[in-house]
Amino acid sequence: MSKSASWNMKGTWDQKGAWETQGRWEEKGTNAGLSQAGLRRMREVLAGHVDSGAVPGLVALVGRGDETYVEAIGTMRIGGGAPMRRDTIFRMASLSKPITAAAVMILIEECRLRLDDPVDTWLPELADRRVLTRIDAPLDDTIPAHRSITVRDLLTFTFGFGVVLAPPDTHPIQVAMRELGMDGTTLAAGPDEWIAGLGSLPLMYQPGKLWQYHTGSDVLSVLIPRVAGQPFGTFLRERLLDPLGMTDTGFHVPADKIHRLPTSYAHQETGEPVVWDEAEGGKYSRPPAFEAGGDGLVSTVDDYHAFYRMLLNKGTHGGERILSRASVELMTMDHLTPEQKVEKDAFGDHFGRHGGYGFGMAVRTHRRDLASVGQFGWDGGLGTTAYADPAEGLTGILLTQAAMDSQDTPRLHRDFWTTAYQTLDD
Repeated sequence: MSKSASWNMKGTWDQKGAWETQGRWEEKGTNAGLSQAGLRRMREVLAGHVDSGAVPGLVALVGRGDETYVEAIGTMRIGGGAPMRRDTIFRMASLSKPITAAAVMILIEECRLRLDDPVDTWLPELADRRVLTRIDAPLDDTIPAHRSITVRDLLTFTFGFGVVLAPPDTHPIQVAMRELGMDGTTLAAGPDEWIAGLGSLPLMYQPGKLWQYHTGSDVLSVLIPRVAGQPFGTFLRERLLDPLGMTDTGFHVPADKIHRLPTSYAHQETGEPVVWDEAEGGKYSRPPAFEAGGDGLVSTVDDYHAFYRMLLNKGTHGGERILSRASVELMTMDHLTPEQKVEKDAFGDHFGRHGGYGFGMAVRTHRRDLASVGQFGWDGGLGTTAYADPAEGLTGILLTQAAMDSQDTPRLHRDFWTTAYQTLDD
C-alpha cells in the first residue's frame, strides 16, 4: 500500500464466538500504515490458538498513527458463554506497573517528589534498613544498609527487596514474606499494614545493588497516596485515567460492568486450566484493601491503548500534555548497570530478552527478534502483554484470561508479536 488506511469495523459473531470482520479501508494520505494481508494473517494465527483451546478467548489490538485494528475472538469462559468483545475488561496484572510509574512522574514534575531523595520522610517504616548478609541467612543475620532507599530505587526495582529466585520457602526471608501475606497477588492487608510488615523485614540486598522484581511498584502504591494526600485510586483517576479517557480502568469492576469481566484461569502441572478467579463474587468484584500498583488494575484494550499512545506521543493526548517529553524519555530508557541486571537476566527469557529496564517496564537494548531497539512495555502474569515500538510507531496489546503458568499462553504471546510486525506496511 502506498497510503495508510483505517479499518471500519463491521461484522457479526460466528458460532464460536469470534468476531467476523468486514469493512473497508479509508486512505489517510501517509506512507506508513497497517497491511491488510498482515492483519488477516494475525487473525488466522490468533484464531488458531483459540480453536486449539490454548485460551478461551482474547482481544488483540495493533495501532499505528491514527489507525487502530482490534480483534475479539472466542468466549469469556471455557465451554462457551458470552463472546469476547472489544470492551471486555481484563485483569491487567503487571501491566499495572507502567501506569504506577507514570503516576510517580506526575508527582516528580510537581516537585513533590525527587528521584534521588530518600523515601524515609514519607515511608518511615523503611528508614534505617538492615540487610541480610546473604539471601539464605537467618532474619537476624544482618548488617546496616549503606544508604537510604530512594524514589529511583523503587522505580527501577533496585531498592533491595523483591521476588526471590528459589522454590517457595527455600530461604527464611521467603517464609517470612508468606506469613505476612507478601508473596502473592491481591494483597489482603491495607497499605499501612502492608508497609509496616515490609518494614519489619530486612532487605535482601543493599539499596541500588540488584534488580528484583515486583515489590517496588507496591511500595510506590503506598508512597503516592502519602505524598498526594488522597487514595492512590483517586489520584490515578483524577491525574491520569480521566485525562486519558480510561473510564474502564481501576482497581475493581463495578457491579454494572461485572458482566464484561471474563473468568480467569491458571493451569495445573499437567497444563489443564483451572478457575483462578470468577467475575461475580471474585477478587476484582469489590474494592481491594490495598490498591496495589504492582498488579491490581483492570482495564480494556482501548483504555490501555490510550495510555501507550500518550507515551508514544511523548506525553501528550488529545492535544493536552499529561507528562513532559523528558519524563517519558526517562521512563522508557534503560537505567540498569550490567551488575544490577544479573537477577533480571537469571529469570530467563521472559525477563532477560529485553536487555534493559526503565521505570516500571522493560526497554529493548538489543535486537534479537522483530522488535526494534527502544521498544518498551511489559507482560502480565494473568495473560496480558503490551509494548510500543517508537521506531515503527507501533503499539501492540494482547489481553487474555489465561495465566502465563503454562506453555500455551507465552507461545500465543510470541505468535501475536510475530504477526504484529507483519502488519507494518511501508
